[in-house]
Amino acid sequence: MSTYSAKAADIEKKWVMIDAQGLVVGRLASIVAMRLRGKHKPTFTPHVDDGDNVIVINAAKVVLTGRKRDQKIYHHHTGFIGGIKERSAKFILEGRFPERVVEKAVERMLPRGPLGRRQLGNLRVYPGTDHPHEAQKPEALDVGAMNRKNRIA
Repeated sequence: MSTYSAKAADIEKKWVMIDAQGLVVGRLASIVAMRLRGKHKPTFTPHVDDGDNVIVINAAKVVLTGRKRDQKIYHHHTGFIGGIKERSAKFILEGRFPERVVEKAVERMLPRGPLGRRQLGNLRVYPGTDHPHEAQKPEALDVGAMNRKNRIA
């Protein structure tokens, strides 16, 4: 008996939609990363992109537990000497692109490299309820009902 290895032609990608309102960021990100990698499928193959396409709506309404909203710092570098910049999670969530908190959390749970970048391309995050993917008929995934600790409201 040989080990099963998925081929590109065998992969069937589904569209999944998650409403992030009131969900804890880290718990949401771990479920989304698992879906993007395809680890929820019995045909999971580590070197193949066999995960689903994930749509996250209401990303601006996610919750950070404890005092992380004020104390969590995101760093980025401008490319110039001494050009490290930092922003708090509160600043980002109240700013122009609040969905970046969810995107960064998921990105950091995926493997680094070409495969991880391709899998991250299957993630779509929107700050509100509107999204342009109605034609794909995404099925709703209730993350809050999976575990009582996933939702704070």
